[in-house]
Amino acid sequence: MENLIKKQIVVFGGCFNPPLNSHFSLAEQLIEEYNQIEKIIFMPVNSQYQKVDLIENKHRYEMLKLVCNQNEKFEVSTIEMDYPRQLYTIETLTKLQKQYEKHEICFTMGSDNLKELETWSQAEKLIKNFKIYVFERDKDDTEEIIETNKFLKENRQAFIIVKNIIKSSLSSTLVREKIKEGKSIRYLTSDEIVSYIKQNNLYQ
Repeated sequence: MENLIKKQIVVFGGCFNPPLNSHFSLAEQLIEEYNQIEKIIFMPVNSQYQKVDLIENKHRYEMLKLVCNQNEKFEVSTIEMDYPRQLYTIETLTKLQKQYEKHEICFTMGSDNLKELETWSQAEKLIKNFKIYVFERDKDDTEEIIETNKFLKENRQAFIIVKNIIKSSLSSTLVREKIKEGKSIRYLTSDEIVSYIKQNNLYQ
């Protein structure tokens, strides 16, 4: 009998400026926790995205590849990087769904972004068509965030609150500051990425 439960492909979006061990750890834990997830696709934003100190696309892509090449369940997509403008999340996920018609495309976000989800482009269409894995940030109570927001509560079925995850408060901003100060970032990201950053003189 055919398995009616579709395998999932989960999109992990972000600047990855630079990618950190905490990004890869979250992705790995997600795969371990949910058997239906077939792979994680890291989706770096386009360098046109308005963010301070965002380095060019090719470097963030190459750094992600260094780690993803070592994990058969990790992949990097250039869908957003290749587009002439920064895509909205709904556009990115719709493009991916066309590529992977037999899979269920899902997305990840932090509980901080969940609070603002109603303001996103085509938010209603987004959560009608795609499930979202939510990571709790800081002291957020995701269930409470959903229950106290009419829009989120009416679409509760779209959200999967990720439990039993080891979280990190480490940020790429902090890592960039350490690089500028000439401090070690060893163990904060992979050795390959540390070497790549040094070889290309990034974040100086």
